[in-house]
Amino acid sequence: MITIAVRADAARLSASERAILFDRSTSADPAIRVATARLIDRVRTQGDAALIAMAREFDGASLRSLEIPRAEWRRALATLDPQLVAALERAAANIRQVHEAFKPVAREVMTADGVVVGRRPDPLARVGVYAPGGRATYPSSLLMGAVPARVAGVGEVIVCSPPTSTGLPAAVLLAAAEIADVDRLFAVGGAGAIAALAFGTDSIPRVDRIVGPGNAYVAEAKLQVAGTVAIDSPAGPSELLVIADDSADADIIAREIVAQAEHDPLAAVVLVTTASRLIGAVERALAPLIATTPRATIVREALAARGGMITAATLAEAEAFATAYAGEHVLVVCQDGDGVAARLRNAGTVFVGAANSVAFGDYLSGANHVLPTGGLARSYSGLSTIDFYRWITWQRVTRTVAARLAADVGILADSEGLPGHAATARYWMEEGHECDG
Repeated sequence: MITIAVRADAARLSASERAILFDRSTSADPAIRVATARLIDRVRTQGDAALIAMAREFDGASLRSLEIPRAEWRRALATLDPQLVAALERAAANIRQVHEAFKPVAREVMTADGVVVGRRPDPLARVGVYAPGGRATYPSSLLMGAVPARVAGVGEVIVCSPPTSTGLPAAVLLAAAEIADVDRLFAVGGAGAIAALAFGTDSIPRVDRIVGPGNAYVAEAKLQVAGTVAIDSPAGPSELLVIADDSADADIIAREIVAQAEHDPLAAVVLVTTASRLIGAVERALAPLIATTPRATIVREALAARGGMITAATLAEAEAFATAYAGEHVLVVCQDGDGVAARLRNAGTVFVGAANSVAFGDYLSGANHVLPTGGLARSYSGLSTIDFYRWITWQRVTRTVAARLAADVGILADSEGLPGHAATARYWMEEGHECDG
C-alpha cells in the first residue's frame, strides 16, 4: 500500500490539506531556521576551522585543505567512464547554446524631452556555485550554474560541493568542474558553504552572488545571507506537478512521479487530473516501480509527506490549482497540451507532452534546472544568464534639453520640499551657462 499525503478534490481541499500541498517553504520549519543560523555564525566567527570541523561532523571527511587542486579535476576527468564524459560534455554544450541565445543586451531610449537613457548588463566579478552532493551527486547542477556564468562573462567562478569520506567531492563533480572551466573548487557543503561564499574565509573568497540548489539547510542559508550577497532563489527540495486529462498514460505519469520523488524525502509530487480513473491507475503503476527502485525509502517518504492525488472538474480548475501551487516543474499531459501550457502563469519550467520527461530538462535539453521551489515560482524565475549581471544605467542631457527640463523639475522639487534640487535645476534656465554635451 502506497501512502499519499493528500487525496482530494481540488474544489474541496480542507485547511490541513491545503497546508500540506501549498506550505512547502522549508523556512516554515523553526528547527531548520535556528540550526542554519548557528552554522552560519560558526563560519563567520571561526572561518576555515569551522568548515573543517563541519566536514568531519556531517560528511565524515578529514580535510587537510578545503581547496581541490586542478590536477585532481583533470585526473578525475581522465579516469571517468568515456560515455559519462561525453554525456557531460553534450549537456554543457547544450546549456551553453541555450544561454548564449538569451544573453541580455545593452539598450538606450530617447524620451520626448530629448533625454537619452540607457542600460547595460555588466558581468559580476565573482560568483559562487553550489553543487549538491549529499544523498545524491549532481554534476548537472554544477554545469547549470557554472556554464551560464561563463557565458555571461563572470570574472571568477567558484564551486563548493560536499566532500565524500575521501576528502574530495565525487569524481564526477570534479570532472564536471573541469568541463565547465570553473576557476576554483572547494570541498565544502551545506549551510557552511553558503556562509563561506557570503562572508569569505581565509581560503574561500567572498562572492557577489550565490547560485545553485540544495537541501533545506542550503535553501535556508541562502535566505539568511540574502541581505549580504545576492542569491538566485531559495531553491529547496524538488517539486513536480502533473496536469493530466483522460488521454494520459498512467505508467508514464508514475515514472515521472518516482523520478522526482527520489530526490529527497521532502520532495513534493502532485497529480491533478480531470480523469478520476487516472488516479487509481497511477497508484497501481507506482507500486511495482517503487518496489524495484534503489531509492524506494526516499520515494515512499516523499509521497507520504507531500504527495498529492487531486481531481479537478475541468481543465480550467486544474490550471487554477497549478497557478496557485506554483510548482518548480509542471508536466502537462493533455490533448491540448500547448493550450494548457500557454495559460499557466506560475511555474519554474513547463514540460509539454508525455514524451517531454522532466529528466530531459534536468540534464540535456539546455534549459536550466535551477528553479524556484516552495511556491516561489510566483515571483522568481529559473536561473539564466541574467542572474550573472548587474545593470548599469546611464543618461545624457544636453544644455538645450536641460533648459527645457528645468521648470518642471523645479516645480516637482518644490512640491517635495527640496529647495536644493529646485535651485540646481533652475540654474539651467538662466542665460550664459555653458556645458559640454
